[in-house]
Amino acid sequence: MPYRAPVDEYAFLLRHIVDFDRVAALPAFAEATPDMVGAMLAEVGRICEEVLAPLNRQGDLHPARLENGVVRTSPGYAAGYRAMADAGMTAMTADPAYGGLGLPQTVATCVNDMAGAACLALELNPLMTQGQIEALEHHASDTIKALYLPKLISGDWCGTMNLTEPQAGSDVGALATKAVPNGDGTYAVTGQKIYISWGDTDFAENVVHLVLARLPDAPGGSRGISLFLVPKFIPDDAGAPGVANRLKVVSLEHKLGLHGSPTCVMQYDGATGWLIGDENRGLAAMFTMMNNARLGVALHGVSIAEAATQAATAYAAGRKQGQSPLVDGTGMIVDHADVRRMLFEMKADTFAARALAFDLAVAIDLGRSGDATAAARAAVLTPIAKAFGTEMGIKIANIGIQVHGGMGFIEETGVAQFARDVRVAAIYEGTNGIQAMDLVGRKMADGGAAIRAVIAQISAAAGADALGAAVAGAAGELAEATDAMLAMEQNDRFGGAMPYLMGFARVLGAHYHLRAARAGDATRMALARFYIQRLLPEARAHFAQAAQGAEGLYDLPAQDLCA
Repeated sequence: MPYRAPVDEYAFLLRHIVDFDRVAALPAFAEATPDMVGAMLAEVGRICEEVLAPLNRQGDLHPARLENGVVRTSPGYAAGYRAMADAGMTAMTADPAYGGLGLPQTVATCVNDMAGAACLALELNPLMTQGQIEALEHHASDTIKALYLPKLISGDWCGTMNLTEPQAGSDVGALATKAVPNGDGTYAVTGQKIYISWGDTDFAENVVHLVLARLPDAPGGSRGISLFLVPKFIPDDAGAPGVANRLKVVSLEHKLGLHGSPTCVMQYDGATGWLIGDENRGLAAMFTMMNNARLGVALHGVSIAEAATQAATAYAAGRKQGQSPLVDGTGMIVDHADVRRMLFEMKADTFAARALAFDLAVAIDLGRSGDATAAARAAVLTPIAKAFGTEMGIKIANIGIQVHGGMGFIEETGVAQFARDVRVAAIYEGTNGIQAMDLVGRKMADGGAAIRAVIAQISAAAGADALGAAVAGAAGELAEATDAMLAMEQNDRFGGAMPYLMGFARVLGAHYHLRAARAGDATRMALARFYIQRLLPEARAHFAQAAQGAEGLYDLPAQDLCA
């Protein structure tokens, strides 16, 4: 079925669920009026439906390939990318002084969500560039900004980030790439990086890499990492792509999904680079880009959940199989109770994950305006949104296959692609386990104050009706689980981190659904009732598991567990 951009859903969320009016009221976003935002989302939605969505299957069937050292992208991707860039996808939140639109992160979140649902493999490209733009705005010199930002913002040049090495995955501090001063303000960067999304393309004038590397005599571990800008082509005096830099794509990874997105092994052989930020502070600078990407990856789960749900509901409404249990039913499989259960779950969890991501985007916008409370909220919500959003994307894609029955296992329907494409989202930009450890580690370093503020908001909004009482009760259980976590030693926290995060997310989802039910129609009420009565009880089981900490996880010696 054709993809439909859920623009009306965005309008409802912004107006009734995540308090976007607080962002729109900020002087920095005075031009982001409801009419302007609505018009932009409608136009981007049209591009997603008419231009990007038809490319999704093309990228899966005709993957990016490496020919004589040149990356060849999937059919139609060049035109699709240009349509995204012309619509402002790379310019959304960028500084107007360099050609950006200066819009709130929340608006960019809507755009990235629908673009990812239309063609996730291609949406990854501008997402990487968006993150690089933000990193350069915060950490680059004025000279670098003046040269690179206009080209990246216009979409003429693309951006990447290079962290991972064969021996240094999540442990970035183990990286071995070196950067040696050339004596003229530049550095010679040498090393190999793997898993580089969109490490090269045949539709951009230049590809700009942000590369983590070590200076001579730098301290060991993460404290000795610096960040360098390394372009594919070194700009000439006029700022145009000049001579080729000393870097190349060694190979493309053969992947489970996202076939249209070239994931590159990059080799740097004394490539010319420029230091971004301070020496040995590269990881802090790169985290500006990574935090942006974590919201983006949370949306990857939401995007695929949306696409899978649209496909499943259309199939269920048109597939006749078995005898309908309803006298006045449609005669299609949507009449069957178990199919109804699956479709309700897909819709309810897609809403919960999207509302969480949008709530995070609003907190980011408010935090950037100087609101310390909102910044603390954003810090708490980031790992939850990334992990929950991607876990739901994986789950909902799998449910979508189940709704299709045998046809879901057949590639021609396209629904298996959703499951393959979204699976990596739980892994990249920090695995979901790392997100959970961040939540119970760094995000509890304030004694749990920021987390308790989130819980207090949920409790205050719950109310005394039946659904509200259930949400209030779950918020109380979350508070108890938080106290239990705070009382644990670190490894016990880590042992229960993932179930704690998932329980936290379930409670947040119930909060959003309750708000929707009170602001919406009978459909919103039905979804809220389903979520609170059938899915929210999972939180209690998650918290029970979290309370076990690391107990029992080391009962078997490693050699027996791995035998």
